[in-house]
Amino acid sequence: MSEPLIFVVDDDPETRSMIADYLAMNGYSVCAFEGAAALREALGDRHPDLIVLDLNMPGEDGLSLVRYLKTDTGIPVVMLTATASLVDRVVGLELGADDYLAKPCELRELLARIRAVMRRSSNIVAPPAQAQADLASDTPRREIRFGTKWLDLDAQTLRDDEGVELQLVQSEFGLLKAFAENPRRVLSRERLLDIASARDSDPFDRAIDVRITRIRKKVEPDPAHPTVIRTVRGAGYLFSPDR
Repeated sequence: MSEPLIFVVDDDPETRSMIADYLAMNGYSVCAFEGAAALREALGDRHPDLIVLDLNMPGEDGLSLVRYLKTDTGIPVVMLTATASLVDRVVGLELGADDYLAKPCELRELLARIRAVMRRSSNIVAPPAQAQADLASDTPRREIRFGTKWLDLDAQTLRDDEGVELQLVQSEFGLLKAFAENPRRVLSRERLLDIASARDSDPFDRAIDVRITRIRKKVEPDPAHPTVIRTVRGAGYLFSPDR
């Protein structure tokens, strides 16, 4: 059984890449396009299971595409827009779009909305790695590649390719999960502490840099020269997933 295919259409390269990376890491096959012309050309050869569509693009806008997609193809559509315009949202939904999310969006929320739309679409199947029990409870198993290791977000474990688990303390898992949910996005130390819920009571381990160093020793091919979790001078840290 093949992975469900999602098309991501957004004229912003960074947003397009970030969404595509995150969906790919969560069990989907993804193709990304910069605008309407590229999407229409691709639809001549492939029929995706869902389209994530930015409404505000140069050339043919998203609302025109929504009308075409829902009239001629029936492909489920999740709209994105930076304007959060009530008019755009209402018109898009009336044209048949399946859901709507304002930009910048939380990737976890976007994934949840995609899954909900796909569950409502009778011709959509779940990713093959998800067990039926997981699907029924809306908690599909998610494993993310971190350099030399795999992070299981549901079991909260880190393992190598042979299945051997490495010990993770809760604060380390929280940081890895934060990186997994924000691929190719620079996260400041304060932001990491907040979204990873890493402000614990351990008086000897409050420095985020110490925790990152410990994590690198577990996941980096060469911890002395990190490539998976990189330091961005003066800004914070960046998770660069393998593609």
